[in-house]
Amino acid sequence: MLRSESTICALATSGSGAIAVIRVSGPDAIGMVERIFKPASKGKVLSQQPPNTIHFGTIREKETVIDEVLLSLFKAPHSYTGEDAIEISCHASTYIQQKIIELLISQGAEPAKPGEFTQRAFLHGKMDLSQAEAVADLIAAESEGAHRVALQQLRGGFSDKLKALRAQLLHFISMIELELDFSEEDVEFADRKQLVSLVNEISSLIHELIQSFQLGNVLKNGVPVAIIGRPNVGKSTLLNAILNEERAIVSHIEGTTRDSIEDTINLEGVTFRFIDTAGIRETADTIENLGIRRTYQKIEQSSIVLLLTEASDDIHIIQRSLEAIRNQLAEGSKQLVVVLNKSDRIKEPELKQIQQSIQLNENEHIVSISAEKRENIDGLTNLLLDVVNVGSIKHQDVLISNIRHFSALKSASESLTRVADGLTSSLPSDLLAQDIREALHYLGEITGEVTNDEILGNIFKNFCIGK
Repeated sequence: MLRSESTICALATSGSGAIAVIRVSGPDAIGMVERIFKPASKGKVLSQQPPNTIHFGTIREKETVIDEVLLSLFKAPHSYTGEDAIEISCHASTYIQQKIIELLISQGAEPAKPGEFTQRAFLHGKMDLSQAEAVADLIAAESEGAHRVALQQLRGGFSDKLKALRAQLLHFISMIELELDFSEEDVEFADRKQLVSLVNEISSLIHELIQSFQLGNVLKNGVPVAIIGRPNVGKSTLLNAILNEERAIVSHIEGTTRDSIEDTINLEGVTFRFIDTAGIRETADTIENLGIRRTYQKIEQSSIVLLLTEASDDIHIIQRSLEAIRNQLAEGSKQLVVVLNKSDRIKEPELKQIQQSIQLNENEHIVSISAEKRENIDGLTNLLLDVVNVGSIKHQDVLISNIRHFSALKSASESLTRVADGLTSSLPSDLLAQDIREALHYLGEITGEVTNDEILGNIFKNFCIGK
């Protein structure tokens, strides 16, 4: 719940550095800071200064100087939170930071809860709920792609489109409900043809957004890639080749990798998380069997599976390995890449014949490499980028990456399908209105036009303190 009468404070920066920023927001933010701040310019009164200005001076405890600081002054409603707010830039000494926060609390400020500054921004109309969620995504972004998706959503993204279409839908439901008031006179205020056109337009947009979720989620969270195969086939060597460093132990002894080794690499703005797994084989070694069980768990968690084999293996052995992995996967659930390793040991015509002989299904691909000599590693990474369809990212106008939005859009789509069916079958207005209200509810949940304290609590509890 919003503590609307309280003034809150918190450290807004993290990690080590020369400067730290302490944020203060609320009805008495300026007054509280004024009582512990002495401006360098004599006679300057902080509360009388214009907004969006910076002021130099010292923070003091009575007559003791704590630090020289810069104050950024904002006045409601033109601040991040929509309230009076001050950001104190001080030296990043832990003692100084803690002392300034203690002084603010002694003046009546309350420590901010996680996400409380952004929650106040949402509740004061500075941003909608999807934009507020994008703030957390922007802070957490670790790749160009994740940054692009979060920034697009923070700037309004798909919520502007949804709001415009939702407003039109609201108009139609008001006309339909007006018809219900005149039901005995059998009149129609809502143009059914226009409503059909609008429902089709909204449904089309929602379908595009739902389809974009897989790519948006990949950009936000990265792509988990499991490297699997029998022992000593070159899985650890391949991981080292992709990362261009000696990350995994390489040995001619079978079963060296007994647990999963994970590391990430950024390829064209997308984070790939590679998982080197224990070799799959029959063994009596208890520890190795635990590693093999974890291998199957990692296969379940991955989006792409690299099945590593030797290019010189008999074609029937490769095909049986492929069939065995297919049986572990739900049909079409993941992308599967057959990687023919040690391709430098056989001649090119023979290699091409092997590639052509392997029978691939949809969502299956094949590439040949030499992990040890690091040959065609670029070909493998380019294939991974193609599999994820990275090339389409720059052409995507709108992407969604939030599971809450995805669920709400699917529910809205189902409601709109019922509306379309109802219009086709001349469903009575009262039943039609019920389905439209449902669609409005789910669309409103995304932007926060329809919300509750439980939803807000779940969203903002995952923010960092100070944001």
